[in-house]
Parts: sequence; C-alpha cells; structure tokens
Amino acid sequence: MSVFAAERKQQIVAALQRAPSVRVADLSRSLRASVASIRRDLADLERSGLLTRTHGGAISNGLVLSELSLAQKTDRCHAEKAAIGAEAARLILPGDTVFLDSGSTTREIAFHLRNRREVTVVTNALNIGWDLASSDVELVLIGGQVRRGILSQVGPIAEQAIAGLHVDRLFLAANGVDLERGITTPNLQEAQTKRAMLECAGEVILVADHTKFGRVTFGRICGLERIAAVISDDGLPGDVAAAIEGLGIKVHLAHSAGQAGTTPVRVA
Repeated sequence: MSVFAAERKQQIVAALQRAPSVRVADLSRSLRASVASIRRDLADLERSGLLTRTHGGAISNGLVLSELSLAQKTDRCHAEKAAIGAEAARLILPGDTVFLDSGSTTREIAFHLRNRREVTVVTNALNIGWDLASSDVELVLIGGQVRRGILSQVGPIAEQAIAGLHVDRLFLAANGVDLERGITTPNLQEAQTKRAMLECAGEVILVADHTKFGRVTFGRICGLERIAAVISDDGLPGDVAAAIEGLGIKVHLAHSAGQAGTTPVRVA
C-alpha cells in the first residue's frame, strides 16, 4: 500500500469520526482523488471492518481512531505495565537479540535490561534509545520519520532498515487486541512499520495490559495466529486468557498488585 493510499484511508476514517457518514463525491473532492480510488479505499476499509459501505458512500462502525500521547499512556495502568516489563525481561536470555517496539509497556522492558551486557536491543523508539544509550546493552536505533508525541520512528526509511535485520524476539506493543480482528493500532504508518518488525523476528511476543483487549483500532497489524506468546497482567479476564490459549498461544500473567518484585504467575 502506497503512502498516499494510507494517508487517504486515515483521512477517510477521521472524517467518519467527525460525522456518522461520508459520500464518495465529497471525499473525491476533499482528498483530490478519483472516484474509483475512493471506492477502492472504502472497499479495503470495509474488508478490514472499519466501516460499512452504503449507496454513494459509507457509515462508521464506531471503532477507536484516536491515540493518546506517550506521556498520557505512561500514566495509565503504570503498575500493570511495570509488572509486564519485569516478566518480559525474564524471558530474554544471554546472547539474545531483541526488538523493542515503541510504547509505554515496552519501555518498562528496557528499564530491566540496562545492566544486561550480553543482550542486543533494536528499537524504533527514541525514548527507549535514550534510556539505553548509556546502558550496558548493545543498542541499535533505526531511523525513520518521527511521530510527534509518540516518539516512534516509522515509514519507508524505518522499514528498509528493519528489512536488513534478524532478531530472536520481537516484543510487540498494540492499542487494541481482539480475538477475531487481531492486533491493531490507530496509525496506518505505525501498523505498516510493525508488520515489517514481524518479518524480521524469529518469535513474536505481544505485551499488552488488560485494557487493550476487546478493543479494535484503525490499522491492523496482524492476526493473533502470528504471535507465540502474550504477556499481560492479572486484570485480564480468565475467559479471554483461556480463549487465547485455545489458539495455541502461551499466556503469561504478571501480578500488578503489591510491592515491586512480586513474582509473576505464568499461565500455560
């Protein structure tokens, strides 16, 4: 998918956030695209479950489109994210090469790796790169377009750099996790860069606190079948954990309550 098509689709869904419906003719004028291009965009978005086409336009499916800033994300569910970060770090072995996706939860993993001299960390997150720049890990920071407020590096430059790498494990962050619609994030460029990360990883581990489950956002990253394990907190409902395990995915639940250093419980 071209950058122009991705931007058009982002704007189409943004328009549906402002109004309950859109018309093909109006979108064609405002986005300076042909009617045929707009119709293809709407068909693609309908297949992704993001809208429903109507005669001459489309209506919203009421999905989550907005994204909090990194600072806002950091303040939410901090205890849960800290516990997830500690558990994820325990899975990283001496000699491992790991990719830390951008996000407030993956930053908690980085916190526990600062003294791990035998670990190589690749990341597209500027803040994680800064945190680890003077640490003992071997650090690889990829380039790319920086998303303001999020501090991730995305786009063609980032994807080209990622394509030249292979890592043992990717710790993948997400804004939404749904059993049917998969793993999602609001920004299409972010989703595309995350898909490039998937291709360079031997194993993919999803790190997400319990509030991310049951949510669907704009850009699809992948289906749950693409991941080997999920690390979440003990606020994750038991039926959701069981359903994920039923797909053959290992589930790790970390205790977020109590004092730091509480031993997480592993389910699987």
